[in-house]
Amino acid sequence: MERPTSEQIAALPAYPALPLERIHVLRSADQCVFAETELRRAGHVGFDTETKPMFVAGGEQTGPHIVQFATTEHAFIVHTEAPETADFLRAMLESDAIAKVGFGIVSDRVPLHRKLGVQLSGGVDVSHMVRRLGFKQAVGLKVAVAVVLGQRMPKSKKVTTSNWANRKLSPQQLQYAANDAHASLLVYRALQAMTAP
Repeated sequence: MERPTSEQIAALPAYPALPLERIHVLRSADQCVFAETELRRAGHVGFDTETKPMFVAGGEQTGPHIVQFATTEHAFIVHTEAPETADFLRAMLESDAIAKVGFGIVSDRVPLHRKLGVQLSGGVDVSHMVRRLGFKQAVGLKVAVAVVLGQRMPKSKKVTTSNWANRKLSPQQLQYAANDAHASLLVYRALQAMTAP
């Protein structure tokens, strides 16, 4: 299978992103309880992390700075350095009962362990599932959304390389982070439906 070109992707309908009011930055115990209830009920959740980019060679990486989880209805953004969400984050990352589906999950394991001392459990790498459609090389989220969902997902370079260590993230950062986790889940679910007997 051939990857779609940038022009082909640009012609697709826009990805139906979650509205900002469904994107929750977790800061309180009550929010964590709500998030945990939603994630456990979903069983399979979209997952991703964001790290402040290093622009200096040889600098020490301090990420990931945020972790994102998503159900079909909500996205939850968690700062890794926030003490008030540390127990929630550890419980979700180490839970085998919650399958965390995302792209390139293997590359998140070591940074998460280094930063938080947690072992990521229940990870499902969606990029391997997409490759089984006949791609010769690994496929990222943007191409997967185009191929599997037939939609165009914006990926702003400016937002990708923005400061994810900020405790106050911009609406653009929140949307980007939520999209990454939410779209991973929707691609996973669509692929599961394709292969169901």
